[in-house]
Amino acid sequence: MERRKTRQIQIGSVTVGGNKPIAVQSMTNTKTQDVNATLRQIRLLAEAGCDIIRCAVPDMDAAFALKEIVKGSPIPVIADIHFDYRLALQAIDSGVHGLRLNPGNIGGTEKVKAVVEAARGRNIPIRIGVNAGSLPKDLLEKYGHPTPEALVEAAWRHIRILEEMDYRNIKISLKCHDVPLTLAAYRLLASQCDYPLHVGITEAGTAKSGIIKSAVGIGALLAEGIGDTIRVSLTGDPLNEVKVGFEILKSLGLRTYGPTLISCPTCGRTSIDLEKLANTVEQRLAGIRDPISVAVMGCIVNGPGEAREADVGIAGGKGEGLVFRKGQVIKKVPEDCLVNELFKEIDKILDERKNK
Repeated sequence: MERRKTRQIQIGSVTVGGNKPIAVQSMTNTKTQDVNATLRQIRLLAEAGCDIIRCAVPDMDAAFALKEIVKGSPIPVIADIHFDYRLALQAIDSGVHGLRLNPGNIGGTEKVKAVVEAARGRNIPIRIGVNAGSLPKDLLEKYGHPTPEALVEAAWRHIRILEEMDYRNIKISLKCHDVPLTLAAYRLLASQCDYPLHVGITEAGTAKSGIIKSAVGIGALLAEGIGDTIRVSLTGDPLNEVKVGFEILKSLGLRTYGPTLISCPTCGRTSIDLEKLANTVEQRLAGIRDPISVAVMGCIVNGPGEAREADVGIAGGKGEGLVFRKGQVIKKVPEDCLVNELFKEIDKILDERKNK
């Protein structure tokens, strides 16, 4: 698929926009003032593949704490600022790699200018983030309710403040919990500018419902070439956000990351506990970071053929099953040996790759 052409910005070590890989972002849910807890969470997220992390900065204690957090973080840190320009200035002084703030909400022209000049001096991008739930009153009166046009008009108000100060080191997001509204807003803005876009469905919900809304919304935009960074916003552990983000990118062929599990739905030919088998394989694959496609099929009649593109796989029969690589059957083994034999082949493939 063809990516939308955007200008590039630099967030620490991560280049965003242009033809660079779409970055997966998350946000800590610790108290930023608690440096040790925040760094523990950032390191776990980084180990899971997170490219960029955002931290809330509700007060000056949090802004000062960012200095140690940035120093200890293995990935770039973005400061999330609302209303108080002094927090932004201290976050910049603490060494953050990016800001998330709306310039129209942090005070008058001189305050905005102070932040812009500090950010310019350190080449720090500013992400403008418009949410449907916090649109200006005059735009709600004008449009009657949150509409794509209202969201985009709100974004341009902030963009123009920065452009008038000759600052274009910008990324933009337009977030709603409503998927169709989000899609329409991003499509409209994407047609009007070449700034990189941060894509997500905000307040998507818990893992149960939020994953579906995020996959539909983020996936639809990415499939149209829209999006340079993504965040899956889920209630709970942010590790889930990173894992789901990569699954969305993998499903569209936009990033390679870890194993891909292929498993068939059950049917009347299935003579094995396929759900249990697939869950067991999925759990054991969780510790592997190398990209590898693994199939778990319920039928030895069609299994190897249907999953011939998989690197390796198993197909269950009655009391026994097949192990295959790229659709070619290697061996027939008892049912209770299928998983162990599968992982022997996985280990062989990974070792072969390392030794090439």
